[in-house]
Amino acid sequence: MAPFADLNTTWFALIGLLWAGYLFLEGFDFGVCIVAPFVAADETERRMCLNTIGPVWDGNEVWLLTAGGATFAAFPLWYARLFNGFYLALFLILLALIVRGVSFEFRAKVDNPTWRRAWEWANFGGSLVPAIVWGAAFTDLVHGVPLSPDGRYYGGLIGLLHPIALAGGLASLALFALHGSVFLSLKTTGALSARAQRAAVLSGLAASVLVAAVVVWVAAAGRPAVAGSVPGALPLVLGVIAIVAVVLSTLLIARGREGWSFLATGAAILMVMGAVFSRMFPAVLPASNRAANGLTIAAAASQHNTLLVMTVVAAIFTPFVLAYQGWTYWVFRQRLTRPESSPTVPTAGAPASVATAKPAVGSA
Repeated sequence: MAPFADLNTTWFALIGLLWAGYLFLEGFDFGVCIVAPFVAADETERRMCLNTIGPVWDGNEVWLLTAGGATFAAFPLWYARLFNGFYLALFLILLALIVRGVSFEFRAKVDNPTWRRAWEWANFGGSLVPAIVWGAAFTDLVHGVPLSPDGRYYGGLIGLLHPIALAGGLASLALFALHGSVFLSLKTTGALSARAQRAAVLSGLAASVLVAAVVVWVAAAGRPAVAGSVPGALPLVLGVIAIVAVVLSTLLIARGREGWSFLATGAAILMVMGAVFSRMFPAVLPASNRAANGLTIAAAASQHNTLLVMTVVAAIFTPFVLAYQGWTYWVFRQRLTRPESSPTVPTAGAPASVATAKPAVGSA
């Protein structure tokens, strides 16, 4: 039984790592799309904002598919319980991601300012909704939700939107806006980069307050004790490190150190997810009303042979996937610059020129 239990825990940790990777990478995608309408002065700059993530956004979403697939294979009962109780929230995210993906493709299909603006706001909404709902959902998981004796949640979407979950959603929104603004400042030059830097400072101030508030709120709220859980100090320490990383990122971007600031926001997201999964352990679906009602890792896990095959396959193919994605980011590592022939304010109805690129200067 010991190897079986070890594989259960290993896959729980790996799924947490997949979610952390997804939110790290897709987090700056969401952030760029959220702040773009407010930092881009004209059509050329709006195109530049989208071009910063154009080569990578769809590859970043593969992490979501992998996390979902790994959950289905390694913990099928967890997957079933999530879709049973969180169905409307997950459907809302899926709908937003579909609209967002379509907006990237449809925006340039018609050379009409009204058409383009409509799809830009669709892109904004399709990024705003997941940025909030993911934060609220993970706050629900770390805080626990009321479950029946058979481990089912029946509260619907409204039952998930209690005050602490809403605070978690706003905290994730601010954190992703900071992450995306820093990335946009890192990938552009000139006035657009300067405006993105200012947006990052404002987002960082909001994220510092909100992340700190949620960490303190969750720690103070407590939860029914679960046998085998990790000491409460561990998720609290990880949460405090995340707060420090957000504050540090804000200070760094204010001084123009985009590279280090981006690493700090990324570290904050990783620490937050580490705090979430360590506080959930050993439950995959914690209960807020009675600890025995929660769904544990052992109860939700697949058979030992399934987990063993998954481990072998992951060990073989994961390095290739990481190498390919790393190569993609290396190829598209340049900053985007505004074409010299592009006017500051475009003529009404005139198509914008394509943003060009030059190698990034050292900003770390």
